[in-house]
Amino acid sequence: MSNKVYVIDVGSGNLRSLINAIKYLKYEVELVTKPEQIPSGADFDPETTKLIFPGVGNFGHFVDSIYAQKFDNAIKEYVANNGKIMGICVGLQAFFSGSEESPDSKGLNLFQDLALKKFDDSDKPVPEIGWNSVFGDELFYGLDPYKRYYFVHSYAAILPENLVNKNEINGWKIAKCRYGNQTFISAVQKGNIFATQFHPEKSGMAGVHVIDCFLKGDTKPFDTSIYTEEDKLKLKNDYSNYGLTRRIIACLDVRSNDNGDLVVTKGDQYDVREKSDNKDVRNLGKPVSLASKYYEQGADEVTFLNITSFRNCPVKDAPMLEVLEKAAETIFVPLTVGGGIKDVVDVDGTKYRADDVASLYFRSGADKVSIGSDAVYAAEKFIANGFKGDGTSPIETISKKFGAQAVVISVDPKRVYVNSPSNTKNKTFKPLKKGPKGEEYCWYQCTIMGGRESRDLGVYELITACEKLGAGEILLNCIDKDGSNSGYDLELIELAKKSVKIPVIASSGAGVPRHFKEAFLETNCDACLGAGMFHREEYTVNQVKEYLLEEGLKVRMD
Repeated sequence: MSNKVYVIDVGSGNLRSLINAIKYLKYEVELVTKPEQIPSGADFDPETTKLIFPGVGNFGHFVDSIYAQKFDNAIKEYVANNGKIMGICVGLQAFFSGSEESPDSKGLNLFQDLALKKFDDSDKPVPEIGWNSVFGDELFYGLDPYKRYYFVHSYAAILPENLVNKNEINGWKIAKCRYGNQTFISAVQKGNIFATQFHPEKSGMAGVHVIDCFLKGDTKPFDTSIYTEEDKLKLKNDYSNYGLTRRIIACLDVRSNDNGDLVVTKGDQYDVREKSDNKDVRNLGKPVSLASKYYEQGADEVTFLNITSFRNCPVKDAPMLEVLEKAAETIFVPLTVGGGIKDVVDVDGTKYRADDVASLYFRSGADKVSIGSDAVYAAEKFIANGFKGDGTSPIETISKKFGAQAVVISVDPKRVYVNSPSNTKNKTFKPLKKGPKGEEYCWYQCTIMGGRESRDLGVYELITACEKLGAGEILLNCIDKDGSNSGYDLELIELAKKSVKIPVIASSGAGVPRHFKEAFLETNCDACLGAGMFHREEYTVNQVKEYLLEEGLKVRMD
């Protein structure tokens, strides 16, 4: 059996994690950047040659790149010669004829029976971001109905009612998934072709197992006889959260210390983030080793917030790139990075657009990028321009190329009390408790520069503008709660959830497992982020998950 795996690279998103998963399985990887590099002739053996076709982001941008680089005919010829191929995410979508996302762009038309459509957001957040289960009477390639796989997409092969109970469509075996009120194709298999809508390289060891089965040619489903009835009851999807588990995210604030080392810090007050002389900032270890520990504890995602942005460092040598590269070697869940994702002029005078900077992070191992201050600037410009974008903001350029799911907006607000809604142009509400001077109303004021500068822009105005500009997720911090260990600001989270359709991550204030339960049940947030309580080793990620399980909330257990 050949030990080499070919991976098609058309410049789309994060390939490093896939490459690392393949190497973890003891295979050699060869990137294919030109169609003539796809094995053929003497280099091709249909029994041993393996080709993986990953894709991330916008359907049109991806398939247009396939045609522009003349991969279309080479892939079709390879498939016609019975070459083994595995598509991932938009790689699966490219096998279809087209997508509602990009009506003018055509797919490879290998699966001709369904078109790709956007999820209905009337009953659930869109994009679907999180861990869902697959099902079907005839699963394949190690798919396990009791494990969870990581999905991140807005468009899917949504099954009409007459096909929901089918396990095969015109010779294609299908695995299914349910998100809210819609059932869609999660994987397909026909002869030498296999593809998944989820990211196996980001689905923990369950996903790595799926890749392993493809590379070995083992088409059998996972042997579920290893599970006890108690296991099955604990792991079975109850669809109480649209089908997704409750996501627990571990966050690391990364900065450089006086010796130039990268360290993870967490102070007792929000404003210590940028103060190198503040003694309350504690060095909590190297970011890669700490991130690996949280992954082993069961974190569903890991977020790195680069709080100093390494301003005097060349863009291509930014230390966070190495952090991501190292982390992605052994961490097979999504990685998000924030800090410095914007239009920049490098130290040598070279200009980089935000999407170019983001591309460097994606190719180093990131799956999503987080935008903070520049999201505020973009929202202010959007509002001033009559609620229209001009296509130049980091949110717009990154989402256009890599998809909305790749863009997270990091919001740093603080509560401002007022006597009347007329005291501010921003959206107000009546809090449960009055302000310090008896004020009956309040609004959440956005800040920039790590909380050091306030703007006349509310959270509602910011996140609704960013959603329209193309953001796919909101990371909702809270200056008033940061470091307090008193629980999340539930009123803030509820305001955000009612304002946008995209997923909202609760952040700032978690001190005990109960705070995660409160946020999930009282605000219906889509994920909860923890930092200090994990760094200080007061609780592990797994302990939080065990608590949530005992309270009846489904979580991923790898």
